[in-house]
Amino acid sequence: MKAKLIAVGERPPKWVTEGFADYRKRLSHWLPLELAEIEPGLRGKGRDTAKAMTDEGARVLAAIPRGSHVVTLDVPGRQWSSEQLADRMEYWRGQGRDLVFIIGGPEGHSDAVKSAAAESWSLGHITLPHMLVRLVLTEQLYRACAQLANHPYHRG
Repeated sequence: MKAKLIAVGERPPKWVTEGFADYRKRLSHWLPLELAEIEPGLRGKGRDTAKAMTDEGARVLAAIPRGSHVVTLDVPGRQWSSEQLADRMEYWRGQGRDLVFIIGGPEGHSDAVKSAAAESWSLGHITLPHMLVRLVLTEQLYRACAQLANHPYHRG
């Protein structure tokens, strides 16, 4: 099984890139993770936000490999503890399908992206900068895989 993170957004700051790269490397032998960065739709004064969301949603959908299990990251999604995420990871592994995680744009996910998702995961009720979500997501995937492998990283 492998995973893909599809993230709508501009180029991340160096500290996000470095942190993401570190956890991605640690995760690589348990869950190879590919990153696909999607250009956000045009926003600003006089622009149609709904059109921007539709445009970026179409680019997100085009980046999803066929047959993948799609999980959006969204505030109203299900919240899991680290232990529950490890249980979820074990379930996903049992499905035998690749995983796709999607971080939306500033207004969230388009309706088409939400419809394509099998489930939605919330990192909590707080609003996080989307660049930080990349890092938190990757660390939590690493923690879940480490827990399943009885690695000492997770000492919950």
